[in-house]
Amino acid sequence: MKTKPSYKRVLLKLSGEALMGNQTFGVDPNTTKRIAQEIDEVHSLGVEIAIVIGGGNIFRGLSVEDQGMERVSGDLMGMLATVINAIALQDALEKANVFTRVVSAIEMREVAEPYIRRRAIRHLEKGRVVIFAAGIGNPYFSTDTAAALRAMEIKAEVILKATKVEGIYDADPMKVKDAKMFDKIDYLDVIDKGLKVMDATAISLCMENRMPIVVFNLLQNGNIKRAVLGQKIGTVVKV
Repeated sequence: MKTKPSYKRVLLKLSGEALMGNQTFGVDPNTTKRIAQEIDEVHSLGVEIAIVIGGGNIFRGLSVEDQGMERVSGDLMGMLATVINAIALQDALEKANVFTRVVSAIEMREVAEPYIRRRAIRHLEKGRVVIFAAGIGNPYFSTDTAAALRAMEIKAEVILKATKVEGIYDADPMKVKDAKMFDKIDYLDVIDKGLKVMDATAISLCMENRMPIVVFNLLQNGNIKRAVLGQKIGTVVKV
């Protein structure tokens, strides 16, 4: 079994829902602590880790647009929700003695550093975990797109997309009992089949820059480490 990391620098994409645990809203401290411990385990292998986190456990801009709220206002509120999640994860990581920096695409100096690409890379080189918050700072772009963009900017070797299921399926495994999981799939197939692992903008950006994506189940302990070690896990999206 492999014990040496397959990657030196990774970008981990976490949904806001990943922090909820069994709750229906907000941040569950025990779940956040478990995720932080898994990140610490990978970090101790010498891997440089950047994280992009969503805000769906607190606020989802798209959902309120249907209720009459302006899309831009909803997206801005969603970006602020990601900052709350980033601070919660930072707290859990630093309790595990992992030096962490929250970097925000929306300037709010009292709670987070402004995003400056070279400074973020320097943090990674110094062994700090960097959490990118507030998406890319613009409405109409998801945190999946933010993950793809930041991965390119910091020259990550892979995007690790943590989900609630084992990988990418040809149908929703929560609804279709015999849904088939892909071990490997091409970017274009993800778009053509309308698979909802990441939005089309994020997938297109990864395709253009040949950025591999590993989609795996976050709910199973140790899976972040298995993905970093290059073990056979989840679904790999690549050419």
